[in-house]
Amino acid sequence: MTRKYRIALIAHDQKKDDMVAFVTAHRPYLASCTLFATGTTGQRILEACPELDLTALKSGPLGGDQQIGALISEGMVDAVIFFVDPLTPMPHDVDVKALTRLAIVYDIPMALNLATGEILLKDKETG
Repeated sequence: MTRKYRIALIAHDQKKDDMVAFVTAHRPYLASCTLFATGTTGQRILEACPELDLTALKSGPLGGDQQIGALISEGMVDAVIFFVDPLTPMPHDVDVKALTRLAIVYDIPMALNLATGEILLKDKETG
């Protein structure tokens, strides 16, 4: 038995619609994965795709980014897709940097925009 691919999904406020559209477009493949998402992003995804195996954590600024980081350090995440809005200042930027650092330390692929998200999933979807 093969284990499910485990993906963390995060999106800044101005990118949440893009994340929901991305997940919806990849719904058939993502239905075979275990998904984790920060608060509002997770809720928005579940509203659009209620059949997905998705655990919604806390909102990013309230500890959700750190929860994803803990999952990475525990070996519970295989990839991170984080749609970043580089044009809006983020008060929890330190948490975002820590999450990025953990993905690098634990050699976890991390997509930061739609183009890299597509590449990351294309590899898995085509097998």
